[in-house]
Amino acid sequence: MESNKEKALTDQKDYLWIQIRELPYFRGLLRSVEAKFYQDLEVKAPILDLGCGDGHFASRTFDFQIDVGIDPWKGPLYEAAKTGAYRNVIRCEGADIPFPDRYFQTIISNSVLEHIPEVDAVVIEAGRVIKPGGTFIFCVPNHQFLSNLSVSNFFDRIHIHFLANAYRSFFNKISRHHHCDSPEVWQKRLDQAGFELIRYWHYFSPGAFHTLEWGHYFGLPSLICHFLTGKWILFPTKWNLWLTEKICRRWYEEDAEQPDGAYTFYIARKRS
Repeated sequence: MESNKEKALTDQKDYLWIQIRELPYFRGLLRSVEAKFYQDLEVKAPILDLGCGDGHFASRTFDFQIDVGIDPWKGPLYEAAKTGAYRNVIRCEGADIPFPDRYFQTIISNSVLEHIPEVDAVVIEAGRVIKPGGTFIFCVPNHQFLSNLSVSNFFDRIHIHFLANAYRSFFNKISRHHHCDSPEVWQKRLDQAGFELIRYWHYFSPGAFHTLEWGHYFGLPSLICHFLTGKWILFPTKWNLWLTEKICRRWYEEDAEQPDGAYTFYIARKRS
């Protein structure tokens, strides 16, 4: 007979498999870890997905429709509309959300804010459209992101520091990051926008992060496949993805909180 713990594990979705059968494994691994975090959170409607992209994450993570998804890019927003994950999708900038004050009860933003140059204005706008007591949930790479890169750390160990710094700049550029900030920086932003930081935790250990880092290079066949067919994974079967799943599984199942993790998950509440 299954124990309660075993039954709970059986009943949970396997977000790793859901993601890696459709995405390059490094991206799928990160998204699967993040998807698990939302399962223990109360997400009250009306909900805004700030930076919904193509809607893949929301459509694979939530068993309910999100009220509104916004994004400034037409192509991904068109794909988001087709997923059925949203009641409505709107093309707009995060600093100019076309809704009245205090409209949403929950705002989520999954790995989006780090890509926005003028992010302070976006956080302030989020503070405008959320109700007092509403929850702002988001995740971003943190101040440990660049220091966790394995290639640059190798160059540092052999005292070729200029190559180490060049690699950090290169990887940050291909990741399209404008911000890899500490909780202290985010707390200041949130405070200025009228939020109280309730909880945060670092996640994605150095080992998991190295799997992601090298996946940018080993994932080249997926890029070619997507260019030719529109699909990242041509044969999304267990036999084809056996090794990929085996490599990723240990990091998917590691403890949620990793003090030296490269990413941080935040939960904030709008002050009354």
